[in-house]
Amino acid sequence: MKVIRVTCAIIQQSNQILVTQRSAQMSLPCKWEFPGGKIEVGEDEETCILREIKEELGIDIKLLGKLPSNTHDYGNIIIELIPFRAKYLGGSIDLKEHMDYAWLTFDELGNLDWAPADIPIVESVIQHKSGRS
Repeated sequence: MKVIRVTCAIIQQSNQILVTQRSAQMSLPCKWEFPGGKIEVGEDEETCILREIKEELGIDIKLLGKLPSNTHDYGNIIIELIPFRAKYLGGSIDLKEHMDYAWLTFDELGNLDWAPADIPIVESVIQHKSGRS
């Protein structure tokens, strides 16, 4: 089975992290995730995450570093989720695909119903309080 490579961003502003909720029309409806999307042919990981955040949320971010990826088998597809730490630079959040978003503290992240591929990344972010500034 082919592995689909997907990037996501752990976007930080002060001591809060941006999380998004999948819409009812998306696969894994109403689950929470770190925003991002599929890497297109000929695109590198960094270009992908910057493009996806601009397209899906309308905001600008600065990448701070890459975190270890997580591969998850959903049964019908396998996802390699490639997370990046990022800093919120500006822009108003305009949800194009998601139904909701929230800015949460590190301690609040564990309270959501996460997409399965995101769970190990959430746990790592909480454990390491990844890149606090």
